[in-house]
Amino acid sequence: MHVGRRSMIAIAVFLAVAALVVAGRTYQAQRTVRESLSNTIAVSVTNGADRGAGTLREALFVVATAPGPARITLDVPTITLETALPPIVNSHGIRIVARKTGSEIEARELSGGPVFDVAAANTTLDSVAIRDCPGAAILVRAARFRLEGATVENCDVGVDVAENGHHLLLDRNRFINDRIGVRFAASSPDTSVVANQFSGAKDAGVWAVRSEPDVRAASISVRDNRFDRDHAGVVAGNVSILIENNEITGALDSAVHLVGAGAVVRDNRVSGGLGMGIIAEGARAAVIEGNELDGLAAYGIMVRGSSNALVRNNRLHNCGYGMAFVLGDARNPSTAVGNIIIEPRYNGIDVVGDSPILRRNQVLRAHAFALHVEDFQSPGNRKVVSAPFLDGNSFGPPATAIAASDARRSKRQ
Repeated sequence: MHVGRRSMIAIAVFLAVAALVVAGRTYQAQRTVRESLSNTIAVSVTNGADRGAGTLREALFVVATAPGPARITLDVPTITLETALPPIVNSHGIRIVARKTGSEIEARELSGGPVFDVAAANTTLDSVAIRDCPGAAILVRAARFRLEGATVENCDVGVDVAENGHHLLLDRNRFINDRIGVRFAASSPDTSVVANQFSGAKDAGVWAVRSEPDVRAASISVRDNRFDRDHAGVVAGNVSILIENNEITGALDSAVHLVGAGAVVRDNRVSGGLGMGIIAEGARAAVIEGNELDGLAAYGIMVRGSSNALVRNNRLHNCGYGMAFVLGDARNPSTAVGNIIIEPRYNGIDVVGDSPILRRNQVLRAHAFALHVEDFQSPGNRKVVSAPFLDGNSFGPPATAIAASDARRSKRQ
């Protein structure tokens, strides 16, 4: 009887210890990797070091081979990186989410390369802060990437989109003091950059430029963003892009700079700045429409060396100059129609070595000339004649309306 009682006690102790072991293992598994009813693998980052158990590096390795979608939660306030992370390669879908009180990735020690290399489709980064990147914060070389509620600060490039990146959404993020906020290597079909804040970009908030035209049917949509004190708000060249309903203030060089083909700039509000508002330089068939521009030190809109540009229904007031057309293609002239220019500090419309079509434009209270037309004399002593076609414009009092090198070449109605 005594032996039986001792055996029962031993068995009970054994079972209790076993239960504790199982419970401990279960608890640890739930903290690191668990599989939910939806088959989503969940990993918690609990270590802010560059490497080791519980780090972001280990989490990326765990989800790389997951058979289904995965979620990584950053449960530490700061992650300090010293070496490059592995690429994100699980195309089932990976979501990386910061904790509610915020998580920051510090990347100043990286020698080069991106913080996140998104090499697989269906990746989302949510509310993550990335700072001090010598290279890109995020390199996107796959489809269906989403960046939401993130902060990217003091990086060379915030989001760098490769040629195969498409169906992307960058929504409600902040890009602060980067060299370039978002950079596109080519047209990116069904991509939206919406409701973001860009400030202090050393080159541009959004940069979408390539050497050869890549004008696909679906444009990159850059809309409802705020740009503040960037060197340039948006620089676009030979990429299909729609720049719409943005607010751009205090640009140091230009609010929007267009080169080549593929750009539509519509319904934006441009205020202040030491340079120009919208520049179309060497542009083909650019559309600049329905924008309001004020308080610029130089020209509100400059069309230079361009062809078939359409400048329509823009409103400009209190700028140094209104609009300028310089050295365009006389065989494929640009057109300005229905624009209103109020109180430019100097000229309302300048035409230099160009022959644009000017229809139904109004210049009110120009402090110098409402319309100034001048031939261009090249360094090789070649003269480029200005001969704008004028139809139904209102250029103010006749005595100050037009200054032309040879007014007989212009038709005024």
